[in-house]
Amino acid sequence: MIRTLLEVVFFLDCFALIGLILIQMSEHSGLGGAFGSGMSGTVFGRDEVRDPKRTLTAALAVAFMLVGFILSVL
Repeated sequence: MIRTLLEVVFFLDCFALIGLILIQMSEHSGLGGAFGSGMSGTVFGRDEVRDPKRTLTAALAVAFMLVGFILSVL
């Protein structure tokens, strides 16, 4: 029962992580994004510490690794 629940959480985490990364990549896509045109709105670039997408990506990545490790042990 617990293994099935962890597998469901693992797959949902996988899809959420993939979707969130694809959303972030589309913001800076194109030739202009390769040369930093996405930072034209601020003087020193965007504030990555307060970026909620970056924080959520890190949390999902940690959950992915932890659940993957637990599933491998089970």
